Order: sequence, then structure tokens, then C-alpha cells
Amino acid sequence: MSESPQMSSHKGFKGFIKRTWSFIARPSTRYPLGVLVFAGGVLGVLFWGGFNWGMELTNTEPFCTSCHEMRRNPFEELKKTIHYENRSGVRATCPDCHVPREWIYKVWRKIQASKELLYHILGELDTVEKFEKQRPRLAQNVWATMKATDSRECRNCHSSNSMSAQRQTSIAQGAHMALKGGATCIDCHRGIAHRLPD
Repeated sequence: MSESPQMSSHKGFKGFIKRTWSFIARPSTRYPLGVLVFAGGVLGVLFWGGFNWGMELTNTEPFCTSCHEMRRNPFEELKKTIHYENRSGVRATCPDCHVPREWIYKVWRKIQASKELLYHILGELDTVEKFEKQRPRLAQNVWATMKATDSRECRNCHSSNSMSAQRQTSIAQGAHMALKGGATCIDCHRGIAHRLPD
């Protein structure tokens, strides 16, 4: 028995698109348009809330140091610097320096960070020796990003407008004058939180 043209049109992807469009164009009397809009709004809020919750959950120091590569190597180095412990008690965490605060840049950084998960899964940096071998490349990548963004993450905490030149050494005063000439923090402050490559 052959199928009618109407039956065959409801099969496959084209049929799904037709049924979906038909449902949107003429909502069912069982589900009034208001209920559908409300349900869509609730699902949208749940999705958006879940997405942002996930973004914030992966933007914490405990998350960053949950991988042994990070905990054993860069985090141990950070713990020996002024960014970790100092007289004022202001502490920089991994995301403060490596993740932008502005939402769109943060999302883009998280997309880029997905390759770091691949390195973790493949064991590319799982020993100190492997990490040290890759340190120059990793450092160059971070420095290039900071240079391209005018050290945006440094400026989350440090503002040239708030710097007191009188409290700086004459060398630091001269160096910070270079900021007006187009220099950026990372040009001078490499290795401030992590050991420089050999």
C-alpha cells in the first residue's frame, strides 16, 4: 500500500520543520499562546541562570586549582608572591589575572580555555617536567594576550589614576610614565606571580 502525499510529508527533517512551523503559526487550543510564552520565559530564565551559574562556578580559584597541573605548578608559585599574601590582605586569585570581568570577554576566554581541558585529558602538562618544557610557550601566550588587551586584567585591581607617584621610587615613577607613551603593565611586570621561563 502506497503512502499518501500528506503522510510522506510528515516524515523526516522536512516534516519536523513543517510540523514545528504549523504549531508556532497556529498554537493548539489545549495550550494557549500565553501559556506557551510563559513556559518559554521560565525555560529561558532557567537556561540563562544555569549558564551564568556554570560560568561563575568555573571562575573560582578552587576550580582552577582542582587540576593537579595547576595546583602543583603555577599555584605553588603564586603562593610565594605578594599577590597571594601581603600587608594589606588584598589577594589576587587565578581568575582575577586570567579571566576578564566583562561578560562578553569572559565568555570568549571560557571558550578558549576549553583547549586547556583537552591538554588535561591528554596529560600534556601532568608532570613538572612536561610543564617546565611548555612554560616558555604558555608564558608567551599569556603575555601576548595581556599586551593585546592593554593588561585589562591587571587594571581590574590596579588603576594608574589611583597610583601615588610620591610613594614610588624614582625608578618606578619613570617606568610608570611610560604608560602614557603606550606601554602596558605586562611590558615590565612579567614574572610577578609566576616564575619566568629559563
